[in-house]
Amino acid sequence: MLAHLASLDTERVNPDTLNIDELSPIDIVRAINSEDRKVADVVAKAIPEIAKAAEIAANTLKEGGRIIYMGAGTSGRLGVLDAAECPPTFGTDPKQIVGLISGGYDTLILSKEGAEDHQEWAIEDLKKINLTPKDFVIGIAASVKTPYTNSGVQYAIEHKCPTAMIICNSKKNLTVQPDVVIELIVGPEVITGSTRMKSGTAQKMALNMITTTAMILLGKTYGNLMVDLRATSEKLTVRSRKILMDFLEIDYDTADDLLNRSGGSVKTAIVMHKLNVSKVEAESKLHHASGFLKRIL
Repeated sequence: MLAHLASLDTERVNPDTLNIDELSPIDIVRAINSEDRKVADVVAKAIPEIAKAAEIAANTLKEGGRIIYMGAGTSGRLGVLDAAECPPTFGTDPKQIVGLISGGYDTLILSKEGAEDHQEWAIEDLKKINLTPKDFVIGIAASVKTPYTNSGVQYAIEHKCPTAMIICNSKKNLTVQPDVVIELIVGPEVITGSTRMKSGTAQKMALNMITTTAMILLGKTYGNLMVDLRATSEKLTVRSRKILMDFLEIDYDTADDLLNRSGGSVKTAIVMHKLNVSKVEAESKLHHASGFLKRIL
């Protein structure tokens, strides 16, 4: 383990923050920000691999499979977070994108040290959700060799699933061979080994890009509008009305009435108004257009 840690970029001492404990609060924050500014450029280098993962993700959902994230610690939390954010943003079924974290959901709020070392937990977790070859398993591991994550990805490979890994160190250290490797080498952290910082930021950016791109490919947006939004909370209801008002150039009361008649679906409401059809007719047209609003309007 010592030799492995010594080989990781994220475990190297950052020469630019050696005296960080001697700085004022504002200079500490500036030092962190200076390192964070490097992350976007690192992610940019992995765009081809991220795009490939996004395409697999879109095809997986189109064919009735699931996107399954696997990780431990910060990496696991980021996967669960991305999975949780897709239903309110894109109207996906919560069962379509699943986040698995070593040690279970209790570790989202209280870290369980050593949970990442349990390879068998990954297999148990995948068995519990009835993994099938239609599912796309994405492992998230800053350190490359997280036992829980690697075990889960290897199990998925053996079961003929498409697979990917999001890592923050060199892929030469990988012990599994996924279909896609998203290598985000952010270098040494501000605080040595604290991969919740630049590594976590890079992973979150990659996850945002994968699912957002997949949703666009599936017709979940019209231009850059979230037209598959569902009004399931006060904020989302207000946002839904605003989208309808802006896109259809209608007033608040008309948007409110339309949203109610559509069952809270922005996309259905737009078709109803644009084509002057009922909710049932609008839903039928959307079904035949595979959900793509631009194929209808």
